[in-house]
Amino acid sequence: MQSGNRLFIIFILVLMQGAAGGQTLPGSRRHAGKVQDSILLCRSMPDTVMERDTAVLAFIGDVMLHRAQIENACREDGSFDFSGYFSGIQDDLRKADIAVANMEFTLAGEPYTGYPAFSAPDSYAEYMAGCGIDVFLTANNHILDKGRKGLLRTLSVYREMERKYGIRMTGSAETVEEAARVFPLMMNVNGIKIAFVNFTYGTNIRIPERFPGTFLMDKEQILKAMRHAERAGADFIVALPHWGEEYRTKHSDAQEEMARWLAGNGADLIVGTHPHVVQDVMYIENGGNAGCSGKTAVIYSLGNAISNMSARDTQIGLMAEVTLVKERFGDTECPVPRFTFLWSSLPGRLKKSHATVRVKDYIGKRSEWMQEYEYDKMVSTYCRIRESTGIEDGGEQ
Repeated sequence: MQSGNRLFIIFILVLMQGAAGGQTLPGSRRHAGKVQDSILLCRSMPDTVMERDTAVLAFIGDVMLHRAQIENACREDGSFDFSGYFSGIQDDLRKADIAVANMEFTLAGEPYTGYPAFSAPDSYAEYMAGCGIDVFLTANNHILDKGRKGLLRTLSVYREMERKYGIRMTGSAETVEEAARVFPLMMNVNGIKIAFVNFTYGTNIRIPERFPGTFLMDKEQILKAMRHAERAGADFIVALPHWGEEYRTKHSDAQEEMARWLAGNGADLIVGTHPHVVQDVMYIENGGNAGCSGKTAVIYSLGNAISNMSARDTQIGLMAEVTLVKERFGDTECPVPRFTFLWSSLPGRLKKSHATVRVKDYIGKRSEWMQEYEYDKMVSTYCRIRESTGIEDGGEQ
């Protein structure tokens, strides 16, 4: 419903109230039969009439755990210390109503391994939850690295974390019944119903069963999930594809084709992962979705959130934040993302451990780095990626 229509309805209600001898609203001047004073009455109605609900979502990209990270974080007693990883951004994650991250590893148990077949200790996921991550994305190419057994254990750990901490998981499921619960993952935040639809282009290891399994980039299944979200009353549908070409900072034609299909079939926001580098952002006309009518923002790739990678452009990433708005009468606004550039530093360069920080927090502070050459690398990468993608740091895109 457009704002003009809402004003007309309020105007009619006001006239009806006047005709019925209703009470004068606070701050109004009531003279029956005068349109001008009725308009004044509309304008002076309490702010609660135009009350709206809002929810802030934060997204970070690929959370990795390479062998060097495992070795660096391991302590003599066999425990792991990840405390330095997100200390620079955890306040931002905790501040959001919902924080979302791509968990690109399994929780398959010992032995803990890095690339090419990841298995992280359970404490890694628990640490991420403690930093403020509310939704774990599991639809990625590494989720089946340890086969069926590894996937089952991973899902079991996440279910226990949901029971203990309220953390939610989506992207994979053990059974058809669990799939119905997490694909889409429906969440009600501050009166706003949000549907998260997470899927991947494929997995490095395949298993014959559909369940347990992960959700693939299958348009028929994705469409069913989005239609289910609409029937369930979703105010916003957030599509979370794991897609694209690795290490390429420009989105591919295949990504854009899929993005246009998603926007045309109900996605109000699209946030991608997988390339391990930041990719560009674009807006696509969505033709009037059930959620927001206008343009759907497409964030093609957030890049890495934390990793041991050091190749060109792999240490810089994005944190994307959006504020979802639902007006009193049900109108919604298309989300406009705001971005914060992040830098994933390796041990002995900024701190003793791996650490992800906001780039702006360290601009002009070269002397604070243990290895100043990485400061120079951060600045040059930051400038290059901002120029190539057109993404502004700290502002709406």
